[in-house]
Amino acid sequence: MGNRGMEDLIPLVNRLQDAFSAIGQNADLDLPQIAVVGGQSAGKSSVLENFVGRDFLPRGSGIVTRRPLVLQLVNATTEYAEFLHCKGKKFTDFEEVRLEIEAETDRVTGTNKGISPVPINLRVYSPHVLNLTLVDLPGMTKVPVGDQPPDIEFQIRDMLMQFVTKENCLILAVSPANSDLANSDALKVAKEVDPQGQRTIGVITKLDLMDEGTDARDVLENKLLPLRRGYIGVVNRSQKDIDGKKDITAALAAERKFFLSHPSYRHLADRMGTPYLQKVLNQMEFCPCHPGWSAMVPSQLTATSASWIQGILLPQPPR
Repeated sequence: MGNRGMEDLIPLVNRLQDAFSAIGQNADLDLPQIAVVGGQSAGKSSVLENFVGRDFLPRGSGIVTRRPLVLQLVNATTEYAEFLHCKGKKFTDFEEVRLEIEAETDRVTGTNKGISPVPINLRVYSPHVLNLTLVDLPGMTKVPVGDQPPDIEFQIRDMLMQFVTKENCLILAVSPANSDLANSDALKVAKEVDPQGQRTIGVITKLDLMDEGTDARDVLENKLLPLRRGYIGVVNRSQKDIDGKKDITAALAAERKFFLSHPSYRHLADRMGTPYLQKVLNQMEFCPCHPGWSAMVPSQLTATSASWIQGILLPQPPR
């Protein structure tokens, strides 16, 4: 099956994810998806907002993502968002999307910074996105805050493992360049569940915040801590940019300028940046991670969907 044919599976995958989420069986699925993992403040939210071109994710200190967010991006002529739990309602104001994520998170987890494995399903239609399905997972942490349980580190790890251990899950391991990559939580998890690196892509953020005289060239050239699929560097908006409402389009232009003008990265510029990362993920979501994948997935999806539909639609015996 060619890439176009594989991409045609995305709507089916999205419908299956919604269906299984609705009946609480999402954890049992092994559908193609991309799990976004990283420590707190690694820049995961900024990467996803750059993909969409909108500010729509909750921000703040501590654990902000407290439930998995299944983010389905659909290329379309008009721009709006829909939540699975708000059937029939279209959100055109992305500030309202942010508020709805916060409200739906608190509805299940409470307001005390607790976490829950129950996902929030959000679909964004836009002419500015490529077809992708990503799962934004809580940032890894070691120190409980507020009323969080003392084992919050292990709760988050267990939640991550529900996703990243699946063979059809690509791992987007997000790590900040201004921290020691040898201690990257995201890379440690990826190495544990994907030792051959067949389904891991490294994303390096905060390249513009590195100490003067240092760079991440060896990492981006895949010489230090090499991954089979390598690393892609991105430059997100700073907190000052976000507070000042800097337009994401302008931020992407500044990112491009950064790579083209930086002496350590200009030779890599065509393989760096948010647009390139999005393109790579779009091509890889239905890329074979093991032999026979492309032949197996359509039949698996068809069988899974048929079984689910049959189970739901069969007449139920009278009570």
